[in-house]
Amino acid sequence: MTNLTVPSIQHYVNGRVVASTSGRQQDVFNPATGEVTGQVALASVEEVNAAVAAASAAAPAWADTAPLKRGRILSKFKELIEKHHDDLAAAITREHGKVFSDAKGEVVRGLEVVEFACGAPQLLKTQFTDNIGGGIDNWQLRQPLGVTAGITPFNFPFMVPMWMAPMAIATGNTFILKPSERDPSPSLMVADLFRQAGLPDGVFNVVQGDKVAVDALLHHPDVKAVSFVGSTPIAEYIYSEGARRKGPWPLRVQALGGAKNHLVVMPDADLGQAVDALIGAAYGSAGERCMAISVAVAVGSVADRLVEALIPRVKSLKITNGMESDAEMGPVVTAAHKAKIEGYIEEGVRAGAKLLVDGRGLKVPGHENGFFLGGSLFDNVTPEMKIYQEEIFGPVLCVVRVPDFASAVQLINAHEFANGVSLFTSDGNTAREFSRRIEVGMVGVNVPIPVPMAWHSFGGWKRSLFGDMHAYGEEGVRFYTRFKSVMQRWPQTIAKGAEFTMPVAK
Repeated sequence: MTNLTVPSIQHYVNGRVVASTSGRQQDVFNPATGEVTGQVALASVEEVNAAVAAASAAAPAWADTAPLKRGRILSKFKELIEKHHDDLAAAITREHGKVFSDAKGEVVRGLEVVEFACGAPQLLKTQFTDNIGGGIDNWQLRQPLGVTAGITPFNFPFMVPMWMAPMAIATGNTFILKPSERDPSPSLMVADLFRQAGLPDGVFNVVQGDKVAVDALLHHPDVKAVSFVGSTPIAEYIYSEGARRKGPWPLRVQALGGAKNHLVVMPDADLGQAVDALIGAAYGSAGERCMAISVAVAVGSVADRLVEALIPRVKSLKITNGMESDAEMGPVVTAAHKAKIEGYIEEGVRAGAKLLVDGRGLKVPGHENGFFLGGSLFDNVTPEMKIYQEEIFGPVLCVVRVPDFASAVQLINAHEFANGVSLFTSDGNTAREFSRRIEVGMVGVNVPIPVPMAWHSFGGWKRSLFGDMHAYGEEGVRFYTRFKSVMQRWPQTIAKGAEFTMPVAK
């Protein structure tokens, strides 16, 4: 039965909010209080098909729109994001739980990709060779695919959609966003800002939903590309379903999966800097980041000093409602996710890891029903343990002790996940060797969370990425376009007479 006392969060198709007819919905919570704050519609296959039809109808005209005009609309969209920066951040905090300052940072990182996409004319430039022989010139095109889609996770309800939609739109595609059903409200705010920016109807659409919507997008023959960010099992599923789809245009898939990110602390590292880095990277956003540091690799003699410095810092984390100005960590996203993290902590204890700080049982005054966990810290974790092998996605840091640099590299390279990694050292040669020898997609040296800037590209290796191309940057341009090579010869020129008007882009 629909709860009439809370807002209903619907779809956005062809330039307007569309009420769902599926009869299915799911509660949306405020993680800080445990209260139901809304109900999100869960789309049927028919509703997904309607969104694809709208995007398909809008695709030819948008593909024919000059890149300069696309860039101007994105520039206006950027201005509107800046204007509503705090509104977007507050919506993220209400439904995800991350602290407000972190949510504002998420908006900025998403905005940076929008800024990059505003340069659509430059991004789509290709190469030209004059007279390859016989009066023939050879040049290239990058043309849009058509209808594209993005399936995004709960931990970055604004930033990750901005990794996808602006790149797809700048390159001439239409786009359908399937956001996480756990924090769906920012998706409709984004849709409204696109509308205000002047984006034509049907170019950007939002379908709320669950696996039904995901499968409908994957199997629809008019959807040419799907980008996904989330857990590895789902990334692997999406990639395999894309490979199975038959037809003249196989589904192009870019699926970013899970992570188990390590931070190596060398004996010559600045210990204060390393501890600051670990506290922020492990417990920021309650550990619900694909680039969170979940393993501290303590090399040699630094181990005892590192652990001793971490314990009081973890115990003193300021954990409260994310809207409070001095909050360092908020709640996790749902009660079910909280229980899952607690299960990992119990498993670590059973496996023999030393639980130095136990974050279970935390109660925040005034928010007793919120989904709160304190920071947890394990020592003496070994590679055979489940808490080392699997992605916990919560405020749990594991310390693994190794005797030397070579052992640290071997440990990390043996892991199935290879999203991000960091090294803290004061030795340049160690840093150089680490950067070259480590088998991980994104590497930080004295940088705890090495997320590339918008004009570079984001993505891991091994079972952290399925597909050939990373997200945003030049890789994003390649993902959302088809490459075409053209050779042409003109036996004679055709004069069209004099023109006296200054030429302009039209």
